Amino acid sequence: MQQVNSLTLQNNLKKIVIIGPESTGKSTLCTLLAQHYNTLWCPEFAREYLLSHGTNYTFEDLLTIAKGQLTLEDEYVEKALVHYKKQPQYIHHTAGINSPLLFIDTEMYVMKVWSEFVFGKVEPFITDQIHERKYDLYLLCNIDLPWVKDELREYPDEAPRIELYNIYKNLLTNQTTPWVDISGDYENRFNTAVKAIHNFFACQNKAKCSFF
Repeated sequence: MQQVNSLTLQNNLKKIVIIGPESTGKSTLCTLLAQHYNTLWCPEFAREYLLSHGTNYTFEDLLTIAKGQLTLEDEYVEKALVHYKKQPQYIHHTAGINSPLLFIDTEMYVMKVWSEFVFGKVEPFITDQIHERKYDLYLLCNIDLPWVKDELREYPDEAPRIELYNIYKNLLTNQTTPWVDISGDYENRFNTAVKAIHNFFACQNKAKCSFF
């Protein structure tokens, strides 16, 4: 692989965020996509935090979780760049993907929705970070997978799941980063995501491009 300046690589890094309500296959999709594109994915900081500190969280805990998520994301940006530079050649270059990739499970939109849904308010730090942090593509996981119980999940009923999904959809509709709805079974979700990523990169060198 031709040596590339580290700053150039970091500027070229594409960050793809997988978001949506709980139990919609976000972590599974991140895992599959990272394997497919020979890269890394940044996990959800909140899971380990709540497993360690308990599920009786407070409004103040969400600020701690948000900061922890951002720190983890920054760490994974560096890891993804190191991983990319170690590859003898970028395996997906022929598919038109010639930039390092990082998949991210959860970012500040998730913290905003979580905080407002549970506490009716959100820390200004979180909203500030929404404006400051830039991402390249959102994949919004729909709620048409069966809800699977685990020790951290809170909303098994259909009504709050629909409400939360619509909140996410409204947020993405009213911002400028491209996004795609991901629905169906796990195979369909993976295929839709791969197609969206392929189309995203195909659009990079075009003045006008729409596939959403």
